[in-house]
Amino acid sequence: MSPRRKIDSSEPDYFAVQPKPPKRWGLPVVAVLSSLLVAAAIAGGTFMLVRHVSGDRVKGKDAAALGYVREFMTMYTTIDPYHANDYADRIAAQGTGDFAKMFKDRENEIVVQVARAEPTEGTVEDAGIQRWNDNGSADVLIAVKTSTRSPDGKSTIASGARWVVTTIREGQQWKISQLNQVI
Repeated sequence: MSPRRKIDSSEPDYFAVQPKPPKRWGLPVVAVLSSLLVAAAIAGGTFMLVRHVSGDRVKGKDAAALGYVREFMTMYTTIDPYHANDYADRIAAQGTGDFAKMFKDRENEIVVQVARAEPTEGTVEDAGIQRWNDNGSADVLIAVKTSTRSPDGKSTIASGARWVVTTIREGQQWKISQLNQVI
């Protein structure tokens, strides 16, 4: 064969410079942007979920403390002079800390006062969390109305009072640690 052979047009030219095909950046850029967008959506969704769950937990804790204080204050302001000892036992069982100590010190005096009093019925008008303390207790501001029938039974006397009640959870039960009337 001679060195000047005829070159077939279908054979590739090994010595010719072939231009490289242009790089296509569209797909990698779209993939990276889509990945970043999905990561941001997941992070935002997680953040909103955590905020929602913690908000629900706080609302549940507030509701539990308010419900307990409402129940306690209704019991505290409803007096039945015929069952003064039972009243004192119920109140003493709900106390802890300063309130329990004060109530225990004055229990006999309180029983005598309750036995001499007219029957009253206490109702809670409104209550709200004033603040949560560092030790896990809550200060609750509560408005209570007490109704007493006159000795002749013809009229009803109503009076109102506001209290700041400090409640704390001990184990699975809420207890009253302080009870102060607001003037």
